[in-house]
Amino acid sequence: MKISVIIPALNEEKLIGGLLRSLSDKKLKEKFDYEIIVSDGGSKDRTLEIAKKYADKIIEHKSDKRQLIAEGRNAGAKAAEGGILIFLNADTRLEDAQKLFETALGEFYGSDKIAMTCPVKVFPEEEVFPDKIFLGFYNKYFHLLNLIGLGMGRGECQVIRASDFWSIGGYNEELAAGEDFDLFKRLRKKGDIFYAKDCYVYESPRRYRKYGHWKIFFTWLANALSVIFANKSASKEWEEIR
Repeated sequence: MKISVIIPALNEEKLIGGLLRSLSDKKLKEKFDYEIIVSDGGSKDRTLEIAKKYADKIIEHKSDKRQLIAEGRNAGAKAAEGGILIFLNADTRLEDAQKLFETALGEFYGSDKIAMTCPVKVFPEEEVFPDKIFLGFYNKYFHLLNLIGLGMGRGECQVIRASDFWSIGGYNEELAAGEDFDLFKRLRKKGDIFYAKDCYVYESPRRYRKYGHWKIFFTWLANALSVIFANKSASKEWEEIR
């Protein structure tokens, strides 16, 4: 089953190179049938220059209107050829790409699972104790949401069967934030979501460092409640932090 790795990006010259280089490993590409798609939202830095060195496909947003990340994710998915879509944020790093691919293929092949997600940690070299507490709590909480049937997967890593992704219309392009939660909430109504607790994705702590964990907690909570009860995000835009 072919895999499409889709990476939405906007002015990510500092971090996207690390993710793309790890995915472009020759032996990894020989072992797994996958393509790398970068969906750029109109970067003004060297993001596109870096992406062109590694990506198999690049989708460029050229409108003057700011692109929401949900739109960028969908644009990348429209260019995908894979039966499995793996969405990764540009500021993430995979603990073990081979394990992620093997787990995804193992769970989707011959089963009725429609999506997969995994725990998220902060880059090891930048992690501080509050990060461990904050993300440790959220990883367990998100796992619980999938178990009880609500559905949750952070946008840092969402793995979805392509046919099921399109059957529900992809990401909601009206949402400025919370589009990842909204997607998995709708997917969970169609079938089971697998929480790959032994796979990890690392993320940049830049948002936690700027705002602090408590403000992020209340922002996430507000967006989640707004998506559940009003089908819209509380945040009018998701601030770019670089």
